[in-house]
Amino acid sequence: MARKRSEIQPISPDASIYPIGVAARMLNVHPRTLRIYETEGLIQPTHVGSRRMFSANDIQWITCLRKLIHEEGISIPGLKKLLEFAPCWEIKGCPVDIHESCGAIVDRATPRIPHKAGDAAALKAAKVAEKEKKKTGSQKKKRSSSG
Repeated sequence: MARKRSEIQPISPDASIYPIGVAARMLNVHPRTLRIYETEGLIQPTHVGSRRMFSANDIQWITCLRKLIHEEGISIPGLKKLLEFAPCWEIKGCPVDIHESCGAIVDRATPRIPHKAGDAAALKAAKVAEKEKKKTGSQKKKRSSSG
């Protein structure tokens, strides 16, 4: 019986394929640095069991993040606050042609929870609901990992 030849597909940039050690070597940082960024909420790697896995987009975002921290002198708490009010390309000052093709775009200023456009109260409520959703999600992770 002949085996079917499967075509080799390129890996998509959002596929989480790099474990934390490889990602740290690619970025020339200690793995603890990546854990700190995750604890602070700046990155959200995929968890496969107890392992953190990073995608090419994650690597690109962390590279931008490190430039903002080390070259622009923005502190981690300051960067977290800025990301609540503006997308990353506005903070970094990326040209339109770059940020439109960037796969590592981080825009936490716009909540993912549906809300009425143009309604400031609805926008604020959506942001609060999203923060609550993140808190309950992290509490579930803590309970399941300690169990």
